[in-house]
Amino acid sequence: MLTHNELLRQEWTRFLRPARLIALVTAALMVLALGLLYAFGNHASCAGTCPADPTGPDGTAVSDQFAFMHRDLGREGSITVRMTSMTGTITYPPPHHDQIVPGLVPWAKAGIIVKDGLGQGSSYAALMVTGEHGVRMQYDYGHDIAGSPVNGAAVSERSPVWLRLTRAGDTVTGYESSDGERWVKVAAVKLAGLSDTAQVGMFATSPGDLTLRPAGLGGATEQVRFTQAAGSFDDIGLEGAPADGGWRAGLVGEMNTTDWEKGRPAGAVEKDGTVTVTGAGDISPAATSGGRPVEGMLTGLSLALLIVLVVAVRFAGGGNRGAGGSGRRQPVDGAPLTRAVLGARAVVVGAVTFVTGLLAVGIVLPVGLAVLKSNGVPVVGLSALTGARVVIGVSAALALTAVLALSLGTALRRRWLAVLVAVSVVVVPYAVSTVPLLSDALAQWLLRVTPAAGFAVQQTLVEHPQVTAQYAPSAGYFPLPWWAGMAVLCAYVAAAMALALRRLPRSGEGAGTPAGVPVGEAV
Repeated sequence: MLTHNELLRQEWTRFLRPARLIALVTAALMVLALGLLYAFGNHASCAGTCPADPTGPDGTAVSDQFAFMHRDLGREGSITVRMTSMTGTITYPPPHHDQIVPGLVPWAKAGIIVKDGLGQGSSYAALMVTGEHGVRMQYDYGHDIAGSPVNGAAVSERSPVWLRLTRAGDTVTGYESSDGERWVKVAAVKLAGLSDTAQVGMFATSPGDLTLRPAGLGGATEQVRFTQAAGSFDDIGLEGAPADGGWRAGLVGEMNTTDWEKGRPAGAVEKDGTVTVTGAGDISPAATSGGRPVEGMLTGLSLALLIVLVVAVRFAGGGNRGAGGSGRRQPVDGAPLTRAVLGARAVVVGAVTFVTGLLAVGIVLPVGLAVLKSNGVPVVGLSALTGARVVIGVSAALALTAVLALSLGTALRRRWLAVLVAVSVVVVPYAVSTVPLLSDALAQWLLRVTPAAGFAVQQTLVEHPQVTAQYAPSAGYFPLPWWAGMAVLCAYVAAAMALALRRLPRSGEGAGTPAGVPVGEAV
């Protein structure tokens, strides 16, 4: 009986045939060639390098655009306002896309804010009423805390909302009230390094309205339409402001550049003690994290998967029976295919596929990112940890799918059937879910329940509930977090391996079995 090390050496030698090595090299070259083709084929549409999104206090890309009526605020102070209305405009909404209508998109915002200067990306804390998500306290772009469920359309003279922000050094606390007397604390947040003199006041903004219009093959095209929001405030109380200061109207970010804003320009006006602020944009994390995601460099992964699965199935040794009707599968040398042999093959095919993926992905990502940057294309910034997770994770997912195919090839006894099943549950869901060919609902379902879920490990974009975006696989968003997707893939591999092992004898049980028809020929 062979030892484990001898089995590994035997299967390693058996795997190292020119046809198999050429196939894996081809798989790696597919990833490299298509990834670099994507990178070299993308160029900046701007003259020179396209301007990047502003960055927030933590260095990530953000959206920071709103209209502002503001003045100075010292280290200790507060602002209290009564909000009496919130209105807005939406251009060409569904279903007919042929009218400009009054209304508020779900994340339209109007309220009060404490901000560390007027520069885009500076630290802030804001208490606001939203279009459909009630009262919220948000700070430093990525943080969102819910208050009462009062939406913007419900705010009126008869049903106003009172808002208050207090500052004590670096701590900003938000309160809301329905009558200006009984106050409810929403949250207290710390803005590290907030300047001694900050800006405080009323603001309004509204993100573009995103919808998907039907396209061919059951897909959709993304459309973002201009929207605008306005908030009206009175009974404004301010403490902690310098006596020699005054209110100033201003814009953070670029506005009043579209035809839509000609009739109702962004800005802030005061009339008879009521301040009305009108604005467009958003204060939030950037929907695309500031550029192209690295997933674009992995377009060759589908073809590489196809090659890897075929190689793994053929390495399983097919499904012919031994002579004499024993039912035991025989490798090329006539020795019985046992559980120990299958385990050795799984180690070999998994290790070789992992190294292949590591080389291909480890080269195409840094080189592709460098090419995109040299072409003036903004790209998603990757930390060393995230980059390592993508490279190692994608390689591990490739290795696991190879072991899955090996197990299917052993269990199903017919190579063509094993290849068909492996391609159907891995390659097809992955390929069609990452391009806009299917509905988002179907694509997300496929990437939840099939082994292709494991390739969520490549996602670098972060989904933010308070950001309007197309959160779909074709846009780089998988429905499961990377660790959950890998868990789904591992579960399929474990189930397939268990099925294959049940169909095989233990080590030694096949001794003396007559040699059957060779079934382990090369690719």
